[in-house]
Amino acid sequence: MFGIDSSELLVIAVVALLVIGPKDLPRAMRWLGQWTGKARAMSRHLRSGFDAMMRESELEEMQKLWAAQNDAIMKASALPENSLPNLAGPFPTETSYDAWPITPVDEAPALPEPMAPEPGVDLAKAPPAKPKRKPRSKPAAAAKPAAAAKPATEAESATAPQSDAA
Repeated sequence: MFGIDSSELLVIAVVALLVIGPKDLPRAMRWLGQWTGKARAMSRHLRSGFDAMMRESELEEMQKLWAAQNDAIMKASALPENSLPNLAGPFPTETSYDAWPITPVDEAPALPEPMAPEPGVDLAKAPPAKPKRKPRSKPAAAAKPAAAAKPATEAESATAPQSDAA
């Protein structure tokens, strides 16, 4: 931290407490924290911009180096002309092999026998269906906000029971 020792930081805190006062000190610390956060964010943004520019320049240098090395490798491993066979000729239309042999199925595999029901269980009776749920309704306070906020009239206040709390 800026070369400030813990004892010096304590002196600064005591002076701030005396000058600003205990009432406004939390507000001043919040303001100082917000500005410190903004300064850190700006420096982080600036540093990330510089880092991105450095990466781009390094990538350009590496691409030039790779291109030069690729050209050197291609020249060193170049084949003499007419060293490869001519593959542009006609292709055979018939093949001597079957790429997807189809084997006929003589008989389908047998299915297992169905299970017999347990004695005493009637399969015709289905379990009772669950009743459908009703959609939830809005709470009464949210449904009628105007009624809750309506001021009481003199007639209503006269009929309302009075409490003797005083």
